[in-house]
Amino acid sequence: MRALPPELYESARLDGASEWQIVRRVKVPMVMRPGLVTVFLLQFIAIWNNFLLPFVMLTSDDKFPLTVGLYGLLRYGAAEASLYSLVITGTLLSVLPVTALFLSLQRFWRIDLVAGALT
Repeated sequence: MRALPPELYESARLDGASEWQIVRRVKVPMVMRPGLVTVFLLQFIAIWNNFLLPFVMLTSDDKFPLTVGLYGLLRYGAAEASLYSLVITGTLLSVLPVTALFLSLQRFWRIDLVAGALT
C-alpha cells in the first residue's frame, strides 16, 4: 500500500474523506482488487474443473458434474463414433462459462493496470 502516491490520499482528504474512508474507498480497491479477482477466478476454475472428488464420491449418474459425465461418455461410449460429437460439444459447453467469466473480469485487471501506470 506504500506504492500508492500521497496525492491520492491528499485528494481524498480534500474531498472530506476520513482515514477509514480512505482505506475503504481508495487503498483497498486499488491494491486488493486485482488479487481478489485473480484468486476468485482461479478458485472458480479449480471448482469447475474438479474431476477426482465427484468421480470418487458420487454414485448416482444424475448427480455427476459435466467433467465426470464427459469422461463417462468418452470411456464407455468409445465403441460408438457418434458419441464423439456429443463429447466435443459438451467440452465446448464446459469451457464457455470459464471463458465468459474471464472476459467479464478482465476489465478489473485492465483498470488497475492503467491506474498503476498513471501513478
